[in-house]
Amino acid sequence: MAGHSKWANIKHRKGRQDEKKQKIFSKLIRELTVASKLGGSEVSDNPRLRLALDKALGANMPKDTIERAIARGAGDSDSGNLEEISYEGYGPNGVAILIEAMSDNKNRTVAEVRHAFSKCGGSLGTDGSVSYLFSKKGQIVTNESNQDKLLELLISEGIEDIESSEDNLTLIFTDANNIHNVKTVLENENIEILQADMIMDSSQTVKLDSEATEKVIRLIESLEDLDDIQNVFSNAEFSLDDNN
Repeated sequence: MAGHSKWANIKHRKGRQDEKKQKIFSKLIRELTVASKLGGSEVSDNPRLRLALDKALGANMPKDTIERAIARGAGDSDSGNLEEISYEGYGPNGVAILIEAMSDNKNRTVAEVRHAFSKCGGSLGTDGSVSYLFSKKGQIVTNESNQDKLLELLISEGIEDIESSEDNLTLIFTDANNIHNVKTVLENENIEILQADMIMDSSQTVKLDSEATEKVIRLIESLEDLDDIQNVFSNAEFSLDDNN
């Protein structure tokens, strides 16, 4: 199984989520709305909506807020002009950046994304410039440190890799279509799930020193701070030095 290369990235993302709850609520509402719009409001028939619902509940979002977002996507015309968009570009040190956005004004969003790249020493790329490096996967973080136990439970559920951290946490990568099956197995065994997401995982990474890590994180945070941006992925391997 793989080493510790992604743990600094995960810790950075978790810290950002903890400190920006209100912005997280806004992004989750958009995800609930679009997931419902594209796949219907029945959670049992819509894996994307089920994952968004789990994340909303995990963030302690009020149930009436969740219900309104799902209803809006399922039938309210207010969601009609909300579109999913992706952007690609390069950060400092040639790091590949892949961005998932939801917007009702693509001209505004692309201008904001381009400005963030320019301000932080990166450049917005063309469609296909970096997306070939990424593939969609499920990612689950658990506090179960016994890898042999996890492998025995999950080997038939499409897991692709398991990593351990120095904090006795375990990162599980799954096939994108099997994340809910893996979650169900873990829940049935009373194994706590700390985080579950669909991610875009890179096939090649760029290892950064602490100075370059700081520059790339500044770009990622600038992009994440934009209202229309849902997720930002990169192929950066952050330095584990300091607190990054």
